[in-house]
Amino acid sequence: MTLVRMTQNMLSHQSFSGMQSAMDRVAKAQEQLTTGRLINRPSDDPTGATTAMRIRSSLSNQQQFVRNADDAVGWLDQTDGTLSTMGDQVSRARDIALQGANTGAMGPEARAALATEVDQIRAGLISSANAQYLDRPIFGGVTAGSKAYNPDGTLADPTTIGAGAGVVRTIAEGARVRIDVEGPDVFGTSPNSVFDRLDALSTALKTNDQAGISAAVDGLKTDGDRIANVRSDIGARTVRVENARSVADSATLTLKNALSEVENVDLAKATVELGLQSVAYQAALGATSKVLQPSLLDFLR
Repeated sequence: MTLVRMTQNMLSHQSFSGMQSAMDRVAKAQEQLTTGRLINRPSDDPTGATTAMRIRSSLSNQQQFVRNADDAVGWLDQTDGTLSTMGDQVSRARDIALQGANTGAMGPEARAALATEVDQIRAGLISSANAQYLDRPIFGGVTAGSKAYNPDGTLADPTTIGAGAGVVRTIAEGARVRIDVEGPDVFGTSPNSVFDRLDALSTALKTNDQAGISAAVDGLKTDGDRIANVRSDIGARTVRVENARSVADSATLTLKNALSEVENVDLAKATVELGLQSVAYQAALGATSKVLQPSLLDFLR
């Protein structure tokens, strides 16, 4: 039978080691209760820390999708509101053309007044065509300029506006949606744009050109239908973006709950754990103080 002699130094070392371990457990429980987190450093739970990092990465992606969708909805809403106003203006211009075509009730002064109103409608349409969202022209595509149309109704940047390079947002994994409409797709292209048509109508009213007025009636109907079709397309895109935002919101909530399960501490359980570890530590201190009572003779042996 092998006998192991326990010296005072060995006994003290083991006692202090045990008390240090108990103190570490108390400190860990206290840290978790203070921070409210189970994982305060990767060494606390390497597997959990890896899972948390993956969840955080997915959560960041979903939150970015939500931000992209919010920006897209803002842009689309601005476009829809502007198109609504422009559609009303084009409809009013067509009513004026129909009124001007009534030769029996229109004198030169009345037609001149109608021409003045048409000029104002045209100026208003050009102003609306330069509407902006976050300092970018909503009908300017990817142009770097601050406006889509010049005061005379011509494109401000013909090299980029109408080139087909649209403004897009990523609203889900692998899902990108175009949120802009370029000016030529809404207002037509020269010499048959709505601005050219209104200019021709104004001239026809001033000169009593019945053929020109009649042509404007048909042309403005085409312009109004085109604007209505674009509004329908914008509405469909808005629905798609809002659905994607709803999905991203739900995914964000789910991921936050999953992250909470991995990282966050159960406060009630942590409180009980801290109490148990504190009692164990105090008991270890009491037992050690009774066992380790060395005297001078212990060190002289």
